[in-house]
Amino acid sequence: MVLCAALMHATWNALMKGAPDRAVMSGLLCIGNAVFGAGLLILAPVMAPEAVPWAIASIIIHWGYFYMLNVAYRLGDLSLIYPISRGLAPLLVALGAQVWIGETLPLYGWLGVGAISVGISVLAAPALRGALPVAGVMAAVCVGVIVASYSLVDGLGVRASGAPLAYIGWVFVGNVTVALYVLPSRWGRLRALPARAIWIGLLGGIISGAAYGLVLYAKTLAPLGLVSALRETSVIFAAMIGVLWFGERPRARRVIAAVIVALGIVLIAGQG
Repeated sequence: MVLCAALMHATWNALMKGAPDRAVMSGLLCIGNAVFGAGLLILAPVMAPEAVPWAIASIIIHWGYFYMLNVAYRLGDLSLIYPISRGLAPLLVALGAQVWIGETLPLYGWLGVGAISVGISVLAAPALRGALPVAGVMAAVCVGVIVASYSLVDGLGVRASGAPLAYIGWVFVGNVTVALYVLPSRWGRLRALPARAIWIGLLGGIISGAAYGLVLYAKTLAPLGLVSALRETSVIFAAMIGVLWFGERPRARRVIAAVIVALGIVLIAGQG
């Protein structure tokens, strides 16, 4: 389930690659999220009141995520920022889950999480050798901390909800507040976008919503650290799409990273 979600996440990132206006596209993405969330709420039962604070916290943290992501992408390329931020998240989530909720992973689980983080970090090697300014590295680290934060919050919230689909729906409907903030002041830039770009943004939001919804549901079935680690394999899927679809280089580093991550997945699967 989580690997399927990771592939979906990588796919919509590929669709969004080269967006002419990232701020406007993030607004369209959030509208697509809200459409997906509203569809879930039509089908889902009412969630438990205990989950409401977690859902509100998640929406607030996602505001910080979208803001910090835009800052990071102003300071460095997607191919450098993304692996750093996503590579940190699995270890931070696993550590946070152990400290705050006592969710301890077995040895193979820790080895698998570590291998996935190392594999993702292989893609970030150029950034750590000076290709990315210090400010860009710090921004990417901040994004990683934010990703880990909403991963933990949503993991606890969806478990407390008693109705995972309802929790997922409310979190995504709440993301429409980002669009209401971003788009009105950029109406001219939105109208200047070609219709194809607008539809890609909306479709990307629906696909990303479905992908993260699968991840949240999986968090009701498995430890948060393992789910987060498998979720971040989207970075490797995206890198391989870059090699096979866009002809990006260097190819060797991406293949090595994919092999290391695959080993992590085997370790995680083996411990279950």
